[in-house]
Amino acid sequence: MAAVHRWGSDWLLGPPDQPSRRLRARVQVLLTVLLILTNVIGAGIVFGLTFLITPGGGPDSTYLAGLAIAVPVYVGVAVIVGASLVTVSALRALRWVRDDDEPTAEERRIALRLPWRMTLIQSGLWSGGTVVFTVLALSLQPEAALSALFAVGIAGLVVCAIAYLITEFALRPIAARALAGRAATDELGAGVERKMVIFWCLGTASPVLGLVVASVIALTRDDIDITRLAFVILGLAAVVLVFGLLVTVLNARSIVSPIASVQAALARVGEGDLDVEIRVNDGTELGLLQSGFNEMVQGLREREQIRDLFGRHVGQSVAAAATTGQVELGGETRLVSVLMIDLVGSTTYATNRPPSEVVDMLNRFFAIIVEEVDRRDGLVNKFMGDAVLAIFGAPTDLDDHAGAALSAARVIAARIADEMPEIGAGIGVSTGQAVAGNVGARSRFEYTVIGDAVNSAARLEELAKDVDGGVLAAAASVTAADPAEQPHWVEHDSTVLRGRDAATATARLADPSARD
Repeated sequence: MAAVHRWGSDWLLGPPDQPSRRLRARVQVLLTVLLILTNVIGAGIVFGLTFLITPGGGPDSTYLAGLAIAVPVYVGVAVIVGASLVTVSALRALRWVRDDDEPTAEERRIALRLPWRMTLIQSGLWSGGTVVFTVLALSLQPEAALSALFAVGIAGLVVCAIAYLITEFALRPIAARALAGRAATDELGAGVERKMVIFWCLGTASPVLGLVVASVIALTRDDIDITRLAFVILGLAAVVLVFGLLVTVLNARSIVSPIASVQAALARVGEGDLDVEIRVNDGTELGLLQSGFNEMVQGLREREQIRDLFGRHVGQSVAAAATTGQVELGGETRLVSVLMIDLVGSTTYATNRPPSEVVDMLNRFFAIIVEEVDRRDGLVNKFMGDAVLAIFGAPTDLDDHAGAALSAARVIAARIADEMPEIGAGIGVSTGQAVAGNVGARSRFEYTVIGDAVNSAARLEELAKDVDGGVLAAAASVTAADPAEQPHWVEHDSTVLRGRDAATATARLADPSARD
């Protein structure tokens, strides 16, 4: 089964079939590095905004000294504790990955909701930082308290938004294993709606909140001039533009990647390749889309298997006609040509040889007939022991069904003589009206033809065993055939076939030794 997956960079997430222990180690390292980097960036945002929006030209020397000590200490502790807490919490919930076990329903739910759970831990750490630095500002430079609250708050918002998206990205291989084999109706993790809310918080709520804080500071302080306010707005805009773009890219990739995998798989299905499956690696409604696609393709594969099996039993033309509703229940009268062929001396052959050799001979015999009948758009309707009934002109129309039946009879006779000289066969061809359709009961029926043309072909096949070349056709079939086929046949005797009152004119091969 060819799997379609689009996780982004395989060098970062690893191949889908990587060992469980290697996957667990990769996730641990990736989460730790990305979360530390994100928190360091957050600390940089705090410093930058603090200098921009603190009244009085920035932090005074006392407040600045306090920040120089408090920020590295708190951020360092928060990063170490946070990264450890987050990764340990995640890996504890992913023991089934390490042990290469099938996850339980609860383990699957926890795995899919890990990004949100880990983001809540980050949020708690930054909320604590907001309190710490606001209190520090109140103690050292009270007029900077509101600025500190805003700087740490907006940095925490940026960090949490980015942390959620990169955590979800890093855990995609885990999500793929958790969702392997799950139905599209199963409960998944947090939805696309939550992602969009996070994006709104950073892209809309953060800048609006920043403008509100800047306006409040400007209204409550007399020492804020227009130039200072402009710098505040520019600094806020820079943070939102840079990190808003980053969050937008991460968010877009997290949404587009599952859709792109479905799009790529759909293109392959459109080209006729049903041996495709998407690795479900998203714990949202997009995962439902991926899983639903897999169920759809599985249904198509089963349908094609049934159709192929159905076609092998009743013939591809019958199967195609049945699926399009062209075959009427109860039958329809059609003008058809019938070819009947039966082995000569098969009983003696079977008596003197082992069963495996007999079966091999029959399979080679039937293969010749099926190839030549299919090549002329006929239908191999029945295998009856060592005899075969083939129809031309039903269930689908065939312009020159008589010529097709005669041509098939000639080539089959020639191929049997060349490829299977150890046996002989009699072939009869007849053209006439017949009832073609489904016979039997509603719970079990088969497509067949009934009528004088079938009976005549059977009688001619019996007589053909005593004719040079082993083929005997009704003269009416030769007359109805295309002019290009007629020269291959010459008149033979007229005979009264069993079950008839009038004589039937017949024709045989003009040159029984011809091989085309």
